[in-house]
Amino acid sequence: MRGCALALTFLATPALADLANEPRITEGLINVGIAYEISEVCPDIDARRLLGLRYLLALRSAAGDLGYSAEEIEAFIDDDAEKDRLEEIARERLARMGAVRGDVGAHCRVGRGEVAADSQVGRLLSPR
Repeated sequence: MRGCALALTFLATPALADLANEPRITEGLINVGIAYEISEVCPDIDARRLLGLRYLLALRSAAGDLGYSAEEIEAFIDDDAEKDRLEEIARERLARMGAVRGDVGAHCRVGRGEVAADSQVGRLLSPR
């Protein structure tokens, strides 16, 4: 049984690398990460959780449309190193947007700016 699991891991590895290089998927996940971070830091902006969940499900569906199997998609979703990589990219972009870690006001300004611009990040946010 252990050998079978090991074989499945090796089979899934190339798909992880391929899925990690699908801009539509990774950019979508990075946008979700940015919106989540803004909503967690800024007390005046909430995440639109149901819309966010629908967006994540649409990304999963898009990965399937690109030819990835359910197993490959799940392996990608469960990959901690990939989560860490995308989270770091999201935080770097957020900082370049002007919201450095720990600056609540900057997170709120960036969040309101994204909502006003009707960006993908902004559509995942709901100012109070």
